[in-house]
Amino acid sequence: MSKIEDLAVSSLRVLSVDSVQKANSGHPGMPLGSAPIAYTVWANHMNFDVNDTKWINRDRFILSAGHASALLYSLLHLFGYGVSLEDLQNFRQLGSKTPGHPEYGHTEGVEATTGPLGAGLSTAVGMAMAQEHLAAKYNREGYEVLNNFTYVLSGDGCMMEGITSEASSLAGTLELGRLIVLYDSNNITIEGDTDLAFRENVRQRYEAYGFETFLVEDGNDLEAINAAITLAKANLDKPSFIEVRTKIGYGSAKEGSSAAHGAPLGEDNIVALKDFLGYPSHEPFFVPEEVYAHYNEIAQEGAAAHEAWNVMFEDYRREYPELAKLWDEDFKEITLEELEADSSLWEFEDKPQATRNVSGIMINRLKDKYSNIFGGSADLASSNMTHMNDEESFAANNYLGRNIHFGVREHAMAAMGNGIMLYGGLRSYVATFFVFADFLKPMARLSSLMGVPLTYVLTHDSIGVGEDGPTHEPIEQLEMLRALPNFHTFRPADATETAYGWAHALTSKTTPVGLILSRQNLPQLEMTGKGALKGGYIVYEPKEVEAIIIATGSEVSLAIDAAKELDGKLGVRVVSMPCMELFDEQSNEYREEILPNAIRNRMVVEAATSRVWGKYVGIDGKYLTLDTFGASGPGNQLFKHFGFTTENLINQLLNK
Repeated sequence: MSKIEDLAVSSLRVLSVDSVQKANSGHPGMPLGSAPIAYTVWANHMNFDVNDTKWINRDRFILSAGHASALLYSLLHLFGYGVSLEDLQNFRQLGSKTPGHPEYGHTEGVEATTGPLGAGLSTAVGMAMAQEHLAAKYNREGYEVLNNFTYVLSGDGCMMEGITSEASSLAGTLELGRLIVLYDSNNITIEGDTDLAFRENVRQRYEAYGFETFLVEDGNDLEAINAAITLAKANLDKPSFIEVRTKIGYGSAKEGSSAAHGAPLGEDNIVALKDFLGYPSHEPFFVPEEVYAHYNEIAQEGAAAHEAWNVMFEDYRREYPELAKLWDEDFKEITLEELEADSSLWEFEDKPQATRNVSGIMINRLKDKYSNIFGGSADLASSNMTHMNDEESFAANNYLGRNIHFGVREHAMAAMGNGIMLYGGLRSYVATFFVFADFLKPMARLSSLMGVPLTYVLTHDSIGVGEDGPTHEPIEQLEMLRALPNFHTFRPADATETAYGWAHALTSKTTPVGLILSRQNLPQLEMTGKGALKGGYIVYEPKEVEAIIIATGSEVSLAIDAAKELDGKLGVRVVSMPCMELFDEQSNEYREEILPNAIRNRMVVEAATSRVWGKYVGIDGKYLTLDTFGASGPGNQLFKHFGFTTENLINQLLNK
């Protein structure tokens, strides 16, 4: 290690612990131990341009162990990403650029929101998948327009999480050779030594997944770390896993103990640490000028690499104009106007159809229109109706394939979907049975938090599942997803609403969309249409409105049947509300038009829990909902058993 490298690494360590100390909150232990790893990746291997953080061919660095955020912010500061010393001094403070865990879209240079352990690694797998797919599509001899690597810094906690195993297993199967996982192996967790709960050989596990593995015995040995990364980059046939043995809290009085993990070191300990490191000043947040110059020199190399890429890409445009045109189409936003202008997207047979089937029709129409649609299912494509016909499988021997087989890995699937979307140039969807949204919800939450418009295709949406019984019948899942801020839950009533659901999903810019789809056939309704994009609208209107039924999905036709039967006895308006969140975004005037305050006789009909509906039906509202688990039996019998019949609906509305 040269003198300037030693000082550069020490500066990372010092800035990290000073940030935590100033905040009186945070995690100093991992930054002290893993600073040499992060430095080596960024200084010797990363291609990046601080002046263009969205350059498509930049290398990605994902801090899966998000609690070590002080280390990442220190890197971003030293390289000139717009994170100032003042920002470091405001670490973990309200409104700062430096929140407790890295947040995508909040801090320049942060590639993904991380914090839930394992989420970052799994998201990185999606990024590596996207890179391989787009590289196969666009790279040509002499023109490697996409050849970036994705680097992950993970810790012991990441290795324990199940999502890590799910994603790593698929990464090995797909032979994602441009994915490099660096494992900060310090054998310490919050509760103590990892031997308390974690004794497996992680490298052997990754060998079994299909990774090439390396061991660096000394986490301070920059040459050994550098050599391992160099070898990993040379093998593009396998993803790589580099275990680096480090000491948590390196150089501090708390070195090697769980006490170093999640609390400030204390001012006296920091002074002693700086002395141990031979740092030139005890002053908090001090960085020698030669260190800034060193990091700036590295950053300039990245800017030069980007400029060289730009020159190459202009040559590529001239050499391959049709590919360049397709590239531009892939990277532009889809608009509702262009979707509506294509009449072929909106034509459906006038017959009862399951909305999952209609969704499948839409996927296949859309994939022909947009070559950047790239998605799949957690081993349920034939049930979710998500297979793209006449398209091949995305596989180790065929990265051009557009059908992703995620395997039975719902949790990691959602994270990988986020990664695909974060990479750029692709519109992705993921799919499973709606009841298994429980398995993917933490990553759907990150979709919402990051503003990643990933599409979730969630089929078999109610007790209509039938014979599989209550383990497979979603009851509370609608309420769960509706509780997520910045998530749109869209439950269409027929083919038309399903088509508009897909239109909304593809045109959404910063909001993930869940399409909640039926297994059973639903009739095509007369008045459904573009109003679905307002979240709630009138689909049946009597001569005089005396009562209102609000319904979603398969229950809308039931509500209309009841309203028609009540004609002459009670004037019932039926409101289809496929997306509660979109309805809430409408003006007060529109919502009053659809749900007039003067009409207090209101009822909600939905085969799911009732708790979210009070704000629409009021304290006097009536509910035909389902607040118990389902049962095993034919779906039509279950609907009758649980009271979802025209007769019961009418009786409840009339207080019989």
